[in-house]
Amino acid sequence: MATSIAYLRPERFTVAHLITRPNIRRTLAALSLSALAFGAQGQSIPVMTDEQFAECKQTLEAKAVGAGVSEATARDVLANVNYIERVIELDRRQPEFTTTFADYFNRRVNESRITKGRELLETHRDLLNRVTRETGVPAPYLLAFWGLETNYGSYFGKMPVPSSLATLACDQRRSTFFTEQFVAALKIIDEGAIPAEQMEGSWAGAMGHVQFMPTVFLQHAVDADGDGRRDLWNSLPDAMMSAGKFLQSMGWDGEYRWGREVLLPANFDFSLSDGRRLPLAEWRGMGITDAFGNALASEPIEAALVVPSGHRGPAFLVYSNFRVIMGWNRSEFYAVSVGHLADRIAGAGGLQNPPPEDQPTLSRDQIIQLQENLNTKGFASGNPDGILGSNTRKAIREFQKSQGLIADGMPSELLLEKLNMTSGS
Repeated sequence: MATSIAYLRPERFTVAHLITRPNIRRTLAALSLSALAFGAQGQSIPVMTDEQFAECKQTLEAKAVGAGVSEATARDVLANVNYIERVIELDRRQPEFTTTFADYFNRRVNESRITKGRELLETHRDLLNRVTRETGVPAPYLLAFWGLETNYGSYFGKMPVPSSLATLACDQRRSTFFTEQFVAALKIIDEGAIPAEQMEGSWAGAMGHVQFMPTVFLQHAVDADGDGRRDLWNSLPDAMMSAGKFLQSMGWDGEYRWGREVLLPANFDFSLSDGRRLPLAEWRGMGITDAFGNALASEPIEAALVVPSGHRGPAFLVYSNFRVIMGWNRSEFYAVSVGHLADRIAGAGGLQNPPPEDQPTLSRDQIIQLQENLNTKGFASGNPDGILGSNTRKAIREFQKSQGLIADGMPSELLLEKLNMTSGS
């Protein structure tokens, strides 16, 4: 496949080549809600009386008008805003168990989504070429974001955004953030982008094909179809161009790819997968090759090593565009999935080293116990919160090194045994 050579093979590629080849075979942001922190497990759901919510709505109306929303819009929208207890329940809810990379990745980068993405690349070629020319973001990435956010526009969410945001704004846990989002939503309605009764989205206010939060909409949504409205629900040109503009604003580098799968040499020091960025030449000097055993390209760029499922799973060297993807969603799993889905849409094959499906699945309580045990042994993981974040991964790496284990920062049955735990405890 000629196009996949230009897109997939070198670290650097020419956007013009990618978007003008006639025979490619079927080849945003949002502040994603998965990046928003959930409340503590077991936290009780607050109860708000009708009187309290009515008083809060008055405050929201005053803030909206003070921020430039017309009095008529603020009054009319708030007259039809309702408190949604389900939104608070969802805000407080945490998954009981963590998700392994294999489970996350395989659910999102599947044959159905790849095939659909390739079909849509042909269907919307002219539009996507235009977005690429204006923003530098290649079409496969635009499709990958679209695919992961709403399964190519098949599901935007059914929650009434003004009511959802008002409910969250009146809740004390993240009132400041959601008050800002609510006011932004009213500004969107005020400008005529969409009627209030049609503004539907996720439970926390992400909207349209690419699930923009209201503040991101105001800053980065564009009218690409020339109808005088920025419509991310009903206008694919507006949605795709807005996604491209948002990625461009975060520093998308149109000359380079997101990263690539690589092979690591035997006895590799996995403690190097701690987020450090090194020149590509240094990684090459360590014996790292591409996924097929070929030498890495000679490019003057820096890369970080990502091993989302530890030493038994795939390894990736990722470049600056990986950080841009994480500006859309602060999940390493998400960023790898976007990058690989884009590669597959462009014609690449699957991972050479698929993620293992037998990794232990830990509950939040078990992760808290793991964190407490690490802290007790002198390996600081921070305040036990049940989340496998960077501090916990660092503490795991340090403990693994002290025990002569492979320091990949991932929980394993052997690690849990060393910490007097089991995955079934």
